[in-house]
Amino acid sequence: MERVYLTTPLYYVNAEPHLGHTYTTVIVDTLSRYHRNAGRETFFLTGTDEHGDKIAQAAKENGTDPKAYADRISQLFRSTWDQCGITYSHFIRTTDAYHVEFVQKVLRDIYDKGDIYFGEYGGFYCYGCERFYTEKELVDGQCPDHQKAPDYISEKNYFFRMGKYQDQLIDAIHSRPDFIRPERYRAEVLAFLREPLEDLCISRPKTRLQWGIPLPFDGNYVTYVWFDALLNYVSALNHRGEDIFQAFWPRANHFIAKDILKPHGIYWPTMLMAAGLPLYERLNVHGYWIMDSGKMSKSLGNVIRPLEMKERFGMDAFRYFLLREMAFGQDAKFSEEALVTRINADLANNLGNLVSRVLAMQQKYFAGVVQALSASWPAEDCALRDKFAQAEGELNGFIAELQFHRALEAIWSALDHANRYIVQTAPFTMIKEPAKQSRVGEILHHLLEVVRTLARLLAPFMPDTANELRALLALPDDKTALHAPWGQGFQPGHQIDGPKVLFPRIETDAKK
Repeated sequence: MERVYLTTPLYYVNAEPHLGHTYTTVIVDTLSRYHRNAGRETFFLTGTDEHGDKIAQAAKENGTDPKAYADRISQLFRSTWDQCGITYSHFIRTTDAYHVEFVQKVLRDIYDKGDIYFGEYGGFYCYGCERFYTEKELVDGQCPDHQKAPDYISEKNYFFRMGKYQDQLIDAIHSRPDFIRPERYRAEVLAFLREPLEDLCISRPKTRLQWGIPLPFDGNYVTYVWFDALLNYVSALNHRGEDIFQAFWPRANHFIAKDILKPHGIYWPTMLMAAGLPLYERLNVHGYWIMDSGKMSKSLGNVIRPLEMKERFGMDAFRYFLLREMAFGQDAKFSEEALVTRINADLANNLGNLVSRVLAMQQKYFAGVVQALSASWPAEDCALRDKFAQAEGELNGFIAELQFHRALEAIWSALDHANRYIVQTAPFTMIKEPAKQSRVGEILHHLLEVVRTLARLLAPFMPDTANELRALLALPDDKTALHAPWGQGFQPGHQIDGPKVLFPRIETDAKK
């Protein structure tokens, strides 16, 4: 059986779940559902990153110890994803005992190999990023992410010989064009690798930081948070057994936002090389969600919380907007105005209206009973079928390239065709002529096939809506019913339900 391994980053527990976390999680959930529906065995990993300076500081500000603070925020992430219907296979915490043990084993192996050494280093340290910066990386002397001048720190620490693996990493990237995608991020990593790669400081002295995994070879130090957290992608599989690791690791696809490209594109593959482990299959990098007021910030009060969006607009509508609005790899703007416009235009007016019209006509003209199809179909019926077959083919191609917005565009293009088919065939006029009632039954049968096909195509993107469509069609909850060829989804005499408003229009202030 074909297997797929999909991961989100481990979300740092210094902040509650917000739009950025939600987007990454939704795209991985969408892909997981897509692959499972296609019959592939899929392992979906998410979780929380719980060690380091920022967690210790956040706990202190909240008047608690780091473990209690991490417990609370980690549980908040898990319960949020559960309430959002996220279908993860495993939720890992970097405080889990098996992960701590695995990190210490890898550290010991790399140390014994001679790739970790003790030395002294002075550099510009950003507590917000929890890493040292070179002068070249600073912008006007400030951290590019936090717009603050980092502190200069000089201390003795342990270092990973990352530079030793620079040429090997460059060769790996050149030999695998889709190792990092989209291409702009592959180019960014290669540009960084044109300069000599410095060794990586992988420890923090306990005199400065207590909250971390102790080094197995020196109890006076804890592990640098990235050398700890990145290993989760392997420790989670290893925890499930060697057979699970061997089955899924070769198909590992990581999904991250562009701000953590360097740790995932450089630190992580060199760590794997040093540990004697195979590289991941692909690193997939997306852009930022930008608010009208700039990047999201708690201080600006513009943080978008997923459960609030679910409560106000419905989770499927929120998922649709995220997947439809952002071209993977590029930045996108978020505004409630744009979200409401999408809901009203795409979901209420187009999808919802089509389903409502079809079911209403089926109920009105035939009391919900599906009529028989003739042996030969007119050209317009074949064209409708072919348009949805084309949409499904395009969707598969776009999903392979992570172009979720294009995949949804393909479905909505077929939806537009179905709406034109209704206008073209005009069953609401034809029904007035008794001799044409059988033709009306055929037209509506084909339109029910549209709704059935939509239930299948939308399942990865809008799972609740897909289930609702299947229920309205009174189809069993199995793949056979949804995957039958066009024209074979319903037996004549099958009884469907009446219409239902799937997406009520949202009235804006301008229309009140």
